[in-house]
Amino acid sequence: MTLDTAVGTAALTVELQRLDDTLVVLSYAQPGDAGADHRTTIDFSLAPGERKLVPTGVAVGLPLGTVGLIHPRSGLAAKHGLTVVNAPGTIDAGYRGEIQVCLLNTDKDNAVEFERGDRIAQFANPTHRSRRVRASRKAR
Repeated sequence: MTLDTAVGTAALTVELQRLDDTLVVLSYAQPGDAGADHRTTIDFSLAPGERKLVPTGVAVGLPLGTVGLIHPRSGLAAKHGLTVVNAPGTIDAGYRGEIQVCLLNTDKDNAVEFERGDRIAQFANPTHRSRRVRASRKAR
């Protein structure tokens, strides 16, 4: 199974391994979206201030020299104060294990509930490499 991501005008194919056959794997909500949705494989709740490592049921095979980034979902952040602890989370090209997302409930008063299959984070794959650029001196 593959996920095609667009980088500029080039497409990049990311190999996917489905670890849970009953869930939708990484998928884009709309054509042209930058992030593909990760879903939880478990039911869980996060109390105010609580964090949890949440399995997604998917592993990826990124080409060498690329990176996968895990971002919070903006709607969950705005409505519930939910974020990814190490945002953006980094998936190195050599990592082949299950992607798990470390979520944090920043709300001071309310717990947030999730059911298996709920969208919890987004996966982005910016593949361009930074080039070393010589800095010029500031004009006086």
